[in-house]
Amino acid sequence: MHVIGTAGHVDHGKSTLVHALTGIDPDRLQEEKDRGLTIDLGFAWMPLSDGGEVSIVDVPGHERFVNNMLAGVGGIDLALLVVAADESVMPQTREHLAILDLLGVSRGLVAVTKRDLVDDEWLELVVAEVQDVLDGTTLEGVPIIPVSATTEEGLPELTATVEALLQDTRARKDLGRPRLALDRAFTMSGFGTVVTGTLVDGTLSVGQEVEVLPQRLSSRIRGLQSHKRKLDTVPPGTRVAANLVGLSQDELQRGDVLTAPGWLTPTDAVDVHLRVIEDVPRPLRHNMLLTVHTGSSEALARLRLLERQRAEPGESVWAQLKFETPVAVVKDDFFVVRSNRATLGGGSVVDTHARRHRRNHQPTLDRLTMMEQGTAQDILLNTIERSEPADVDDLPSRANMEAATVRSEIEEMARNGDVVLLRSGKSVYTKGGWDALERKARIFLKGYHESYPLRKGAPKEELRSRIGSVAAVFPEVLRVLQDNGAVVEDGPVVYLTGHSRKLTEAQEQVVQDYLSLLEAQPFSPPTEPVPDAEILALLVDEGRVVRAGDTVVFAASAYRKMTDAVVEHIKATGPITVGDVRDMFGTSRKYALALLEQLDRERVTRREGDGRVLR
Repeated sequence: MHVIGTAGHVDHGKSTLVHALTGIDPDRLQEEKDRGLTIDLGFAWMPLSDGGEVSIVDVPGHERFVNNMLAGVGGIDLALLVVAADESVMPQTREHLAILDLLGVSRGLVAVTKRDLVDDEWLELVVAEVQDVLDGTTLEGVPIIPVSATTEEGLPELTATVEALLQDTRARKDLGRPRLALDRAFTMSGFGTVVTGTLVDGTLSVGQEVEVLPQRLSSRIRGLQSHKRKLDTVPPGTRVAANLVGLSQDELQRGDVLTAPGWLTPTDAVDVHLRVIEDVPRPLRHNMLLTVHTGSSEALARLRLLERQRAEPGESVWAQLKFETPVAVVKDDFFVVRSNRATLGGGSVVDTHARRHRRNHQPTLDRLTMMEQGTAQDILLNTIERSEPADVDDLPSRANMEAATVRSEIEEMARNGDVVLLRSGKSVYTKGGWDALERKARIFLKGYHESYPLRKGAPKEELRSRIGSVAAVFPEVLRVLQDNGAVVEDGPVVYLTGHSRKLTEAQEQVVQDYLSLLEAQPFSPPTEPVPDAEILALLVDEGRVVRAGDTVVFAASAYRKMTDAVVEHIKATGPITVGDVRDMFGTSRKYALALLEQLDRERVTRREGDGRVLR
């Protein structure tokens, strides 16, 4: 499916020509019929000789309605520029042509209408002027066909040319992420809310769950139509009307984007390559307020020039657009900027979620150049660098690539060592980003071991915080760090590979003296003196003592002996009480209770009434 969009000056016969080609009057509004002036977008379709059809979006030509014109030409495949033979090239001819050029519309033709009102000599002059105006634009060299909607002269040739151009026009790729830029929303009796637009990037199907951006409204498609025919599925490049469930017309507006949930995030800042048209009255200034048109949307934005203070007529510059309200765009979307009813320039989106940049910062300019001109892998690397670890599922929208292409390129880069793909395949780092993370982990753990030489390692949560890893991916990060031989994970702690704890001679003497005290009174060990907390923690880790409470510490041999005795007692006589333990070991209630509570914590026993039974 393809879409043709008209363009041209007011009263040059665009709507009349569409009516003559299709039999459909594209002027929908009564005011348009009364005034004989197209105000808003009109829609029609033309049958083709192969049995197919092509959609036509008819746009207003008056300078006051250029914003409506822009809402209609964002998704077209072929431009039909209309120039009246009796008036030739006029101001909106030039402005509409500049807009088509800025939007990258490179396929089209020119219809010189009202051919019946002029003689051949005058017609030749008009055709020559049109050729002159087309020179240097994306439509340079397109066919120019004189026609008359009144006498039908030239219409067969025009139709044949359209068909020939369409046969050589690529069908839109199905990237698996449908976008319908809404140009109308209305209510139909018995159906509810209906929206229309040109579908790009993917297919829509009846019953599909969808969301409307930037408001994030959830809905479901009740029905689909194209050219007044009901369809179950519509492919990209189709003019489509979608009947939505659960939304009212008042919640929707021109410029909203209907899409599949979850993949497209509205943004309030984009980096762009901006071209200023040559006949703007004055240069564009840094921080000036502009109206930005992209898709069918119209939004106010501040222009942040990244290279200089002003952008002169005819210049191409790197810039950032800071929107007052979020817009839903993807990389490589085209846009047009206007101010005071004048078209100033336009270009393409390079980064959809831009950060604030330093001006005249060469690394930033180099990165933007790479994002625009680089290979698929260059673009992906630059995209990943912007937010590491990058979510692989987000990369197709951020890099404007097919999901299968992204996955294939990421896997190849992982094999080549250019990226680190976590085991789940959902998150990815650049090689440089991963090296920086691993370096931070090593530096932190080295410092931790120096500060606490007797501890086994650092708590995992502290390591996660210090390297700035999000909780959802940290377990995978830790696995890769282990696979790389950088660290060892041991229960709740992590330590550098090769790290070992070693007591000094003085500390070793403290340990021996302490253990001798515990073993001298194994069932009622002294609570003082307690060694340094770090030394005590080491003895617990090594299993040389068992800490049974804040102040009660048993030698490991004594604890094993008491545990065995408690277990045998329960097996032989049933539940054991604190008193039983006290009497059994000739100790005090404090030690007996501490022992049983430790056995509860280790899930050897459990409390039942006043006694303990085995688990």
